[in-house]
Amino acid sequence: MAEGSVLIIGAGGVGAVVAHKCAAVPSVFQKIILASRTRSKCDKIAAQVGGSRIKTAQVDADDVDQLVELIESFQPEMVINVALPYQDLTIMEACLRTKTHYLDTANYEPRDVAKFEYHWQWAYHDRFRDAGLMALLGCGFDPGVSGIFTAYALKHHFDEIHFLDIVDCNAGNHGKAFATNFNPEINIREITQRGKYWEDGKWIEVDPLSVRKDISYPEIGPKSSYLLYHEELESLVRNIPGLKRARFWMTFNEQYITHLRVLENVGMTGIKPVRFQGMDIVPLEFLKAVLPEPSSLGEGYTGQTSIGCQIRGVRDGKPRNYYVWNNCDHAQVYREIGAQAVSYTTGVPAMIGGMMMLTKTWKGQGVFNVEEFDPDPFMSELPRYGLPWHEQVDGQLAFDDYR
Repeated sequence: MAEGSVLIIGAGGVGAVVAHKCAAVPSVFQKIILASRTRSKCDKIAAQVGGSRIKTAQVDADDVDQLVELIESFQPEMVINVALPYQDLTIMEACLRTKTHYLDTANYEPRDVAKFEYHWQWAYHDRFRDAGLMALLGCGFDPGVSGIFTAYALKHHFDEIHFLDIVDCNAGNHGKAFATNFNPEINIREITQRGKYWEDGKWIEVDPLSVRKDISYPEIGPKSSYLLYHEELESLVRNIPGLKRARFWMTFNEQYITHLRVLENVGMTGIKPVRFQGMDIVPLEFLKAVLPEPSSLGEGYTGQTSIGCQIRGVRDGKPRNYYVWNNCDHAQVYREIGAQAVSYTTGVPAMIGGMMMLTKTWKGQGVFNVEEFDPDPFMSELPRYGLPWHEQVDGQLAFDDYR
């Protein structure tokens, strides 16, 4: 194992941000290799970073043997997985075989069903523990910083957290009729499944995009926000004691919703193969191929994202509310590294998580979610690397709906 070395798997929009940010911290990330199914994508990113900071390789992340061969040839101290969620388990297997630490930004999802849950990865806990390895799950923004925000709130502002609403707004304009800000296949699978939230000790399901509220976001104003299921709810309910309700909200404009419903009605969001001219084709995979590549959206993208946690609970026996958030500007991100804010807000936390692990600031043996560690060192690094955060104690929340 080469100390201070990292293997980044995935060369999409998030992978590019992770590569740029890791390369900018040579004191921690001394050696970097970027690998993807398409090596030319890696080569392009490496050339943009410059300075011979990044080596590149080709790998099929569905193939454990290929992954093992690559890891053994480079001997990284850790793997940062920003490939597809379908590939989490094969990469975790390869890390176990090669005694390599692991980090990802999104939990495992089977190809044949739109169902993303942590239990498949949590089942690896004993194997990572027995191997003396650490696996850190969901270290993007949401999941990721949303969990760290919640842990920070519990540590510094609450004795108990009772109500949590994670609110995610993209108020940017990329000028496209219809495009997704991260992998179209994963994005559409995520938002077309049934919504789900935690209340009074049980999960409650609702029809997709059937619950809408106008939420006011800092520097942006009110936006239509829809209740979704998001994976950090599962881990936060397990790791934050006393939660009476936990929900997740995301903004979509009417044009996006209209396009999505039409595509859904004509079967283009389906994940079951259909026969076409003697071939089996998955409609959603075909749709992905004709939609804009998320990493291409940065140029000309205007506006901001705003992601935060609205929290209510008690401190010293008295009710308290608290709001913690980050706003990120698309145009500013593009000027910095040629990316867009959705990729940036996922990639920067992944780099910081890698830093926490390589410096042993966060350490453990087994499989963990981010809220299980001390949030303070992570929170202190967020502004330093481009994601300043803000907090408001006992002020007016963006919406007030708790019973």
